[in-house]
Amino acid sequence: MNPYAWIDDALATVHKAHWHRSVKTIGGPGPTVFLDGQEVINFASNDYLGLAGDARLAEAAIAAINTWGTGSTGSRLLSGHRAIHEQLEGAIATWKQTEAAIVYSSGYLANLGTITALVNRRDLILADTYNHASLKNGARLSGATIHEFDHADVDGLRTQLETHRSHYRRCLLLTDSVFSMDGDLCRLPELVALVQAYDAMLLIDEAHGTGVLGKTGAGCVEYFGCREAKLIQMGTLSKALGSLGGYVAGSAALIDYLRNRSTSWIYTTALSPADTAAALAAVEIIRAGEGLRSQLWQRVTQLKQALTIQLKTEDKPPAMRLLPSESPILCVQMPTPTAVLRASQQLLNQGIFAPAIRPPTVPTSRIRISVMATHQPEQIDQLALALGEMAQHS
Repeated sequence: MNPYAWIDDALATVHKAHWHRSVKTIGGPGPTVFLDGQEVINFASNDYLGLAGDARLAEAAIAAINTWGTGSTGSRLLSGHRAIHEQLEGAIATWKQTEAAIVYSSGYLANLGTITALVNRRDLILADTYNHASLKNGARLSGATIHEFDHADVDGLRTQLETHRSHYRRCLLLTDSVFSMDGDLCRLPELVALVQAYDAMLLIDEAHGTGVLGKTGAGCVEYFGCREAKLIQMGTLSKALGSLGGYVAGSAALIDYLRNRSTSWIYTTALSPADTAAALAAVEIIRAGEGLRSQLWQRVTQLKQALTIQLKTEDKPPAMRLLPSESPILCVQMPTPTAVLRASQQLLNQGIFAPAIRPPTVPTSRIRISVMATHQPEQIDQLALALGEMAQHS
């Protein structure tokens, strides 16, 4: 008897469905990297501003290691708290214009710890069906009753609130700000109006909005002019900020409560000094208003315009379609998992790394493109031309 024999059968099913995934070794940050030894243009990274390779972040991280060592060696409430953690939390709160902030060791831990601290089996969670897995898993772990609404369907959400809200003690609405596999934005002003009308809390996941959206890069909340609303703003330090970790920003009472009730913060070793210092340097760079965001949006506009031209087919319906996006995440939809895997490999053969995203991660297959401020215009054109050639021959 082998109690693990079922794993082989499960893997066979994954392979048969074309859902099997494996890791690829990446060498170096930046718009050009080495992938399993091959030099490629990198359109797969969430390093939107190119800060993961910025010398200023590296210098800050090295200085922190020289001061505090390589690890925090304990949880924040025991021996892991350092002055630099407070500095980062203060900088995030100032940037987000909230009373306080708290830093977690990852964005995933921030979502799990916050959701499970706020609601339990007596409560209700309403969630966009396209939410990130960390939001979904946090909701499940909380024990609250969960009702999902169709993606960005505000009318459907309103109906759910009318039907269910009065039967529960607390209600928590969960949404991404930028949906990571599509690139579109939540309808935040309408969501804010609904939670105010129905006495509900709102947690917005700014993982892909932080550093990218808004006048100062503070995220979707700033972009939509909703800073005065009572929100729970979660985000990551690992994407546009080029480091590692997560944060929650909000009222002083909320943050104090999380320090006392959020188990993924209480029982986890504090973020390392190096990661903390790098994130702090990134926040300062972004808040200083350097041209990185402006350059990023120039590249996004260039690629959108090029793909709109390149993906047109005159004699037949297009097999490849650019999905609507309001972020640096652009997705080219394809008809099948097999087609998108073939397209991704063809791009790789031309020195372009743009990953194939397939069910069950997303409902439809697509090439997911992440634009970086540090991409060169000719690299953008190379990608658009390659996809255009595929569209003409599909």
